[in-house]
Amino acid sequence: MSEVTVLPLPRAVSDLPLSVGVEEEFLLVDPVGGGLVPLAGEVLGGAGPGSDLQPEMTLYQVESATSVCHSMAEVREQLAAARRELSAAARARGARIVATGTPVLGGVRPPPLTDSERYRTMAEEYGSLVDGLTICGCHVHVGIPDEDAGVRVSNHLRQWLPVLLALSANSPFSDGRDTGYASWRYLAWSPWPSAGAPPWFESAEDYHRGTGVLRSGGAALDPAMVYWDVRLSARHPTVELRVCDVAATVDEAVLLAALVRAIAVTALSGAPALRVPDLALRTALWRAARDGLDGAGIEPVTGSLVPAADLVRALVDRTRPALRAAGDEDLVVDGVDRLLVDGTGAVRQRRAFRRRGSAEDVVAMLVAQT
Repeated sequence: MSEVTVLPLPRAVSDLPLSVGVEEEFLLVDPVGGGLVPLAGEVLGGAGPGSDLQPEMTLYQVESATSVCHSMAEVREQLAAARRELSAAARARGARIVATGTPVLGGVRPPPLTDSERYRTMAEEYGSLVDGLTICGCHVHVGIPDEDAGVRVSNHLRQWLPVLLALSANSPFSDGRDTGYASWRYLAWSPWPSAGAPPWFESAEDYHRGTGVLRSGGAALDPAMVYWDVRLSARHPTVELRVCDVAATVDEAVLLAALVRAIAVTALSGAPALRVPDLALRTALWRAARDGLDGAGIEPVTGSLVPAADLVRALVDRTRPALRAAGDEDLVVDGVDRLLVDGTGAVRQRRAFRRRGSAEDVVAMLVAQT
C-alpha cells in the first residue's frame, strides 16, 4: 500500500454542517416461496400520510428517502422508521421487504413496470435493458454550496468508488444461483449507456458538457437519467453517490453515509484528489464487484492487488479528521471492524445458503435482517 497522507481540515470546513440524505430501494417478496411479488402500488398505498416512500421502475420495488439530515443519529432514526413502516405495509398485503441488490429468486421478464409515462418511454427507447432493472441500490446525497464544489467532491469520490462498492456488496445471488460476484447488481446495471464511474471534470461547466454528450446522443433522456456512480443531483443541491448496493442493515447504511460525507468534507478542505485513469478505475470497480471485502482490491497508485481490507483502512485513515470533526469516527471504525469480522451482506447471504443449499433460506434470512 502507498502511504496515505492525512491532512488537517481548515476550521471553516470542519465546522461546516454538510447535510446528508439517504435513499434505499427494497424488493417485495412472497413470504412462503421467496419469489418477487408485484405489489408496490398496494404496499405504498398502505403507508401512513407524510411518509417519503416512493415507487421505483418495477412493481417489485419500493423506495424510502430520508429528509435532509445533519447527523448520523438523524439518518439512523429515519432509515429505521422507514424500514419499519414499509415492513408493516408489506405484511398487511401478504408480502415482505428485503434489502438485497438483486432478487435471490427471479421474477417475470420483462418485469411489470410502474404505470408512468417516463418508464414507458424508457422501455421503448432502451428495449431489453429494462429487463435488468429489478435491482436495488443505496444512494447517499451530500449537500454542496455550489456545483463547482460538487465537481470537486465527485473527483474525490472517484478514487474511493471501488472501496465503497466493496463495503456495500450485498447481491451475490440472481435467479436462484450464486453469480460468483459479491455485487451482481453493479454488473447488471453496467450495460446502461450512462452508467459507470464518471469522468474526471475540471469544473461544473465541464461536467455539464459531459452530460450534454450523453443527452445529445440519446444515452440519457434528461439529467435524471445520468446514471453515473457519482453525479450532481438533478433535483437537489447535492452530490449523489450511487455506486452502492442497498445496505443489508440500517447500521451499514449509516456507515456508508458517514464515509461519503467525510470524503466530501475532505474534498472541500482543499485536499488534492487522486486522478485515477478511467481504465484503472473500471478495472478496480469490476474487482470490487467480484470480491467485495473478502478478496483483493486494486491499489489506485500502483495498480497492484492488495487485500480489500487494506483499502478500507486507507479510506478511514484518509477521512479521519473529517470523521472526528463530525463526531463519526467511532461509528465508522466500529462499523468497519464489524464488517471485517462478520462479513458484508454478500458474505451473510452465502452463509445462509450454505446451511442447506437453499435459496429460500437466503430470502428468509434477508427478511429477518431487513
